[in-house]
Amino acid sequence: MDKLLIRGGRALHGKVSISGAKNAALPELCAALLTVDVVTLKNVPRLQDVVTMEKLIRNMGVAFTRSADGIVTLNASALDKPEAPYELVKTMRASVLALGPLLARFGKATVSLPGGCAIGSRPVDQHIKGLQAMGAIIDVEHGYMNARLPEGWTRLKGAHITTDMVTVTGTENFLMAACLADGVTILENAAQEPEIPDLAEMLISMGANITGHGTSRITITGVDKLHGCTHSVVADRIEAGTFLCAVAATGGDVVLENARGDHLDALLDKLREAGASISQVPLGLQVISSGKLKAQNFRTTEYPGFPTDMQAQMMALNCVAAGASIVTETIFENRFMHVNELVRLGANIQIDGRAAMVTGNAKLSGAHVMATDLRASASLVIAGLVAIGETTIERIYHLDRGYDRMEEKLRGIGADIERIK
Repeated sequence: MDKLLIRGGRALHGKVSISGAKNAALPELCAALLTVDVVTLKNVPRLQDVVTMEKLIRNMGVAFTRSADGIVTLNASALDKPEAPYELVKTMRASVLALGPLLARFGKATVSLPGGCAIGSRPVDQHIKGLQAMGAIIDVEHGYMNARLPEGWTRLKGAHITTDMVTVTGTENFLMAACLADGVTILENAAQEPEIPDLAEMLISMGANITGHGTSRITITGVDKLHGCTHSVVADRIEAGTFLCAVAATGGDVVLENARGDHLDALLDKLREAGASISQVPLGLQVISSGKLKAQNFRTTEYPGFPTDMQAQMMALNCVAAGASIVTETIFENRFMHVNELVRLGANIQIDGRAAMVTGNAKLSGAHVMATDLRASASLVIAGLVAIGETTIERIYHLDRGYDRMEEKLRGIGADIERIK
């Protein structure tokens, strides 16, 4: 397996381009299943999860092409296998996003219960509950969700759906399924992450009738069919946030091209309070830091609160900042698995349930560490960039699931980092 070797202690300077968002690209690839027309997506990141989704879509019978500059073209007119088998989706949680579009267009779907990172329980019961409210019959057996319409039905029916919790992939599934349903669907307690309105805007360009996206109440009036479109995937706010934390921790001056500050308000507030200077510039966001920071307390919560996907990276920053801090994780129960690895690098962290107490100003030193999940990988990279000496990070296939050529981008702004095959 590949490893990353980092020689820390260098400030970062220059420009780095932020790729399209993984969490927008994956549902938007599934949205192409809703039409027989050609769909073109621009700014699609080169990630392992995207490759997995490509394999899944091809297996269904979808024509799929990709150019070197991140443009993907899909044609689902010949789709003849509305199935997502376990062997293709066992490593990727987002495979459940195929359920809504397939059921809406074909009236049936067989989708394996998904896999992904081991950061905690992310049950599909909310997906099943919402689609059942629209009339679907769904049986879960032998590790698969077998979904179909009732006898005599040709379409799902509009419904009023209120989920028990805020669910991003659930909101996306209902949003796609409702576009072709008969009648009006209202989604209460809908997720508000920027990837949701980006998907909605794509669906609208395909002919969908959607209002309220970006709020907790979305209304979808079903249409008879959707047509093709060309859509550009929104910039990845989590990749941008990861680079912001990296520059703040190491010190330096970097412009993040395509990054959007309006998608990162909660993180930007904390980084500014920590001592970094961040401003919107014509190309994106500019971050300037001396590397001398003050530790910050924070609590993860649903958007627009502090994102759970930035918890590990901000914790790495707190490890080298002055003062003590408390990090509270409210979204996933197993999202402190990076703590033991940060401790190996010299961090001082104590865990008490869903809270981590970080004593900052640690003098990190290079060590051999292991990535445990996607965002944990990013926190170890940030810590390695600050640490004195060499840091080797194992199991970086986690990193490749969510970051487009991270080591190349970091090397381009002055980091001493290389991938070892």
